[in-house]
Amino acid sequence: MSEKNTTREFWVQQPGRGEIVTRRLDPVGPGDVLVRALCSGISRGTESLVFRGQVPESRYEAMRAPFQDGDFPGPVKYGYISVGVVEAFGEDVDGLLGARVFCLHPHQDRYVVPVSAVTVLPSDVPDGRAVLAANMETAVNAVWDAHVSVGDRVLVVGAGVVGLLIAWLIARIPSTDVTIVDPNTFRAAAAEHLGIHFASEASSGMDADVVVHASGNPDGLSTALAAAGMEGRVVEVSWFGDRPVTLPLGEAFHDRRITIRSSQVGRLPPDRLPRWSYARRMAVALDLLADESLDVLVTGESEFDDLPEVMERLAHSGEDTLCHRIRYT
Repeated sequence: MSEKNTTREFWVQQPGRGEIVTRRLDPVGPGDVLVRALCSGISRGTESLVFRGQVPESRYEAMRAPFQDGDFPGPVKYGYISVGVVEAFGEDVDGLLGARVFCLHPHQDRYVVPVSAVTVLPSDVPDGRAVLAANMETAVNAVWDAHVSVGDRVLVVGAGVVGLLIAWLIARIPSTDVTIVDPNTFRAAAAEHLGIHFASEASSGMDADVVVHASGNPDGLSTALAAAGMEGRVVEVSWFGDRPVTLPLGEAFHDRRITIRSSQVGRLPPDRLPRWSYARRMAVALDLLADESLDVLVTGESEFDDLPEVMERLAHSGEDTLCHRIRYT
């Protein structure tokens, strides 16, 4: 196979072992575009669970990424954060040659997808920041599900990328009082840079109107329940894979009539569904990334060739990492 007809892809060959594989590149058909990757991002929470083989069998189909190949627990090609440039297109596509685009695609240096799968980046969003697009899309959906109003007291539990983006969005709603809590004080600097009050633990008697849980740790959900006030809402953004979760529902949960609501980026909220598409939501997420202060969420960068080792490290000891960017050269 000639180099122009091949592509290099990152695969989880089995739980705990990743490999870059060379395969034949798909032909560019009518309605398709060929994208050369510039950078991709590691969604550390979900991709760590995939890398460790912790996707429960009952969720194999629901957890499939848009352009996933293979099946859980492996071999599987998984991921959904790719920024690239259009190098070629098929019939019925015009005007995109050289365009910078975002695609929900696994880590891969060149790939062919339908033109409907790519979103052109706004001119004021650089390639390196655009890797936050999928996380921003998740954060937008979570804020919609939370139904935060002017003046609400809000606690966000978990200062990872998604938690910080949620808190950043909510803080832009007038007169909201937002605190983000995380025992990892490494993340305090990023929160403060974004203008968000940070605490290493939730204060007692917070009486929050809304609590968003995004820590990925089952203990964080207990913290969220304890912080919610009377008739308060807890919005669960974390996904735990096959880990069991134990909750203290025998304490104030019933007296306060607390509501727990899941938020998952794969579903638009029912009240948005009649008017919103996934493409419209992605366009909003990309527009929000024009703010250069969000660069603080990218805490590391590696070459594509190093991805197998990087993924192994982040899956087991990446607590001080927010977004890790992969560079293609």
